[in-house]
Amino acid sequence: MKKFCLIIFLSAVLVSCIKINFFEKQAVIPSQQWFYNDVPQFSFHINDTTSLYNVYVVLRHTDLYQYNNIWLRIGLKTPKDSMDFQNVNVVLGTDSKGWLGTGMDDIFQVRKNISAAPFSFKTSGDYTFSVAQIMRENPLNYILNVGIRVEKVSM
Repeated sequence: MKKFCLIIFLSAVLVSCIKINFFEKQAVIPSQQWFYNDVPQFSFHINDTTSLYNVYVVLRHTDLYQYNNIWLRIGLKTPKDSMDFQNVNVVLGTDSKGWLGTGMDDIFQVRKNISAAPFSFKTSGDYTFSVAQIMRENPLNYILNVGIRVEKVSM
């Protein structure tokens, strides 16, 4: 029994020392109705300016969502600059394949890279992403969560 407890303790210590090379945060969309003025923001700190990063938008929706895609306006505020924006079309499904991403029952999650190539954060400091829906429908129904995931590219 002592050996078992020692192994569990050592495993916990080793796992707690592993550095995680990503940031992920999601915001809940109240009542599954995403209004134009509901613009979640996600802030994180970058120290390593020599590495490359993949930046993803993460979106969860129900099977009742009425479209195969969603248009998002994603903003990025760097430590010393104003907010820069880009519009991103996130394909959520196709007529032939159904919903894309991962799903369980009637909830589906899609993660899409928002840049064609890995991204370089040129300045150390705090970065903020914002995500707004820019579809023609307001509110946009059956959206559960939206978020940002930033992963360090492993070489």
